[in-house]
Amino acid sequence: MKKYINLALYYSIFAMMAGVFYREFTKFHVFSDTTALGKVHTHLFLLGMVMFILVSLLDNNFEISRQKYFQGFMWLYNIGLHITAVMMLIRGTIQVLRVEIVSSLNGAISGMAGIGHILLSVGIILLLLSLRKAVDEKSRK
Repeated sequence: MKKYINLALYYSIFAMMAGVFYREFTKFHVFSDTTALGKVHTHLFLLGMVMFILVSLLDNNFEISRQKYFQGFMWLYNIGLHITAVMMLIRGTIQVLRVEIVSSLNGAISGMAGIGHILLSVGIILLLLSLRKAVDEKSRK
């Protein structure tokens, strides 16, 4: 359980850092339009911190970490969240700097962000499968 609380802390720190970066970077470049940078903060808080607080509670009550799909969730979800956050940072930085990029680079950024979201989705499915199995086992006892 401590591991999941530590992950929640890790993601909350990076969420706060992303928020400060967004605020200061856009202020420095006198940028007031919407940008992907503004969403990194909330993605990391909700998909990182809140998710792992919930995972710690679920593990405490149902021991979901003992399920066979749970390790897959941990790997895929964390990798997916990192890829998603990094791609959002890259996209937002390009937007703030008003850099014109070639369409192939734009497609690569979108593709990588898509891969991150796919990994997050598969991770959530694995978490729910683990939870379902753990609840079944607990109800049988």
